[in-house]
Amino acid sequence: MENQEMSFVAGIPTLDIKAFTEGTNEQRNQFVRNLGHAYETIGFVAIQGHSIPDDLIQNLYAQSQAFFSLKPEEKTVYARPETNNQRGFVSMGIEHAKDSDSADLKEFWQVGQPNPPAHADMNHFPPNSEVIETPALKKTSEDAFKALENLGQLILRAIALHLEVDEFYFEKWVAGGNSILRAIHYPPITREPDSAVRAGQHEDINLITLLVGASAAGLEVLRHDKTWIPVTALPEHIVVNVGDMLQRLTNHRLKSTTHRVVNPPKSEWGKPRFSMPFFCHPQPEMRLDAMEHLIPKGEAAKENPINAGEYLVQRLQEIGLASK
Repeated sequence: MENQEMSFVAGIPTLDIKAFTEGTNEQRNQFVRNLGHAYETIGFVAIQGHSIPDDLIQNLYAQSQAFFSLKPEEKTVYARPETNNQRGFVSMGIEHAKDSDSADLKEFWQVGQPNPPAHADMNHFPPNSEVIETPALKKTSEDAFKALENLGQLILRAIALHLEVDEFYFEKWVAGGNSILRAIHYPPITREPDSAVRAGQHEDINLITLLVGASAAGLEVLRHDKTWIPVTALPEHIVVNVGDMLQRLTNHRLKSTTHRVVNPPKSEWGKPRFSMPFFCHPQPEMRLDAMEHLIPKGEAAKENPINAGEYLVQRLQEIGLASK
C-alpha cells in the first residue's frame, strides 16, 4: 500500500481508511495528516475501504423503502414525539433548518443506541420501535447502527491523533453514545416547490456524521469562498463530516461545514430520494468545552462551556424536533 495522496472523486477529499487500519506507521500518519487537513479546511471527506457490507446497506435501503411506502396513517402510529422525535417516525413538515421557518421536504425514521451503557440515564436512551408491517426493519437498522458506530470510532481515533491527544480519547464517550441512525425519504415533488431545497442549509449537531451513499444526487457543501459544490459520492464511499459538537470541542479548529439538499431538475421531480446519515453523538455527560491546548494563549474559548446532553436538547428545540 503506497502513501495516498488525496483525490477528489466525490467533489471532496477522498481517503482510503485501510491506510489507517492496515498500513505502515508512515501510511497511518499520512492518513491522519490528510484527514486533519480536510477537516480544517472543508470539513468533509469521502471514506473508501471501510468494511461495512454492501448487502447490509442494500437491506437497510430495502427495509426503509418498505416502511416509507406504508400509508400515512400507518406510519403515524410509530411517531414518538415524547422522545424529542429521536426515535420512530417523524412526518413531513416537522423539522426545519436552524433560523428557518420553512420545513424540510422529508420524512424520516430514527433508530438510537441499542446498547446503552450500564450506568446510563435511560431518559436519554429510549428503546427503539418495532414496526409490525416491516418486522425486519428494527434488526437491520440496529445492525447498520453498530457497523457505522464502529467506523465512526475508527475515524475519531485518527481525529484524536491529529489533535495531539490520546488516540482513544473519544472511545469512552462514543462507545454506547447517544448516536442516531436516520433513514430519510424525500418524496417525489408533485407541485412547484416553495423553495429550491429539499433540506435547508444547516450544520450537523453531533461530533461527526457518516452518510451512506444517497439514492440520488442533491447534497451540496458550502466552501469557504461561499460557493456551493455538489457531493457525488460513489456507492462504495461513506461521506464523513464534522459536526458542531466537534467544532466546539476543538475551538473551531475543525470545521462544521454548512450543507444542504437541493431539488432535482424538473425532469426528475417524480423520483424519490433516500438518504441514510448516522449522527455520531457522545454520551450526554461529555463536556464540549474547548480543549485547552487549542485555545490560543491570552484568548477566550470561542464557545461557552456545555455538555453534550444539554447542547443536544438546545439544538433539537431550534430545529423543531423538541418542544421548548
